[in-house]
Amino acid sequence: MITTKRAAKAVGKHISRAVLALRAALGAKPVFQCSACGAGVVGFFRYGDCTDWGCPRCGASPRERLMNYLVDSGRLPLTDGAILHMAPNEGTLVRRFGAAASDYVPADLDPSRYTVAGAARVDLMELADHGRFDLFYASHVMEHVPDDAAVLSNIFRALKPGGEAWLIVPLWEKPTEDGSYAMPPRERERRFGQWDHVRQYGMDFVDRIAAAGFEVETIAATGIDPAIRRRHALGDILFRARKPATTSRGNG
Repeated sequence: MITTKRAAKAVGKHISRAVLALRAALGAKPVFQCSACGAGVVGFFRYGDCTDWGCPRCGASPRERLMNYLVDSGRLPLTDGAILHMAPNEGTLVRRFGAAASDYVPADLDPSRYTVAGAARVDLMELADHGRFDLFYASHVMEHVPDDAAVLSNIFRALKPGGEAWLIVPLWEKPTEDGSYAMPPRERERRFGQWDHVRQYGMDFVDRIAAAGFEVETIAATGIDPAIRRRHALGDILFRARKPATTSRGNG
């Protein structure tokens, strides 16, 4: 669904990219670096309200760059086991996870939207795996699911003991506000920022994750050295959820 808001963002993005390309052609120095593709760039293109959103070389967003930086710096250990990667639209992470994992599952409710080889159809509301995965990764997915408590419980069950879920969601400063798909698309866009979102998360997302049985750590881009953060234009907050190595929860 194309809305006026999304169309305006797209136009702004293309103008910003064109300006960056012109600056590079005129000899501007690449003083920034994309932590996703490694390229030196003169700047990052705008998308919506974010003035340094995308890499002009690979298109990586602030959250994609954050994830690559955290893995490269050793802050996040990348498993060589089984990875379930929902909404696999971040190319550098697709390649990175696919190369590392012995069992890599790129997946989405509608896998036809992706060009990733072997993309599987997975409905998180019906996820029935038990102790299969070492890592679950989902960036900007949870705000789409009808019942996030049920999905978090399913993710918990699907992980091996000691396994982790790496979750990134759109955030605002208020507590989480829930809606539903019964709401008109225009109303969802007005309340939650996008027509296909059914909630807007606040930092109390931590409580929802913990209620599913996880141990939760938050890793914010703002906690990274300012010079590094600025050079790579890192953004967002990662919710790192760990399933305890031993648990008494019934969903195991």
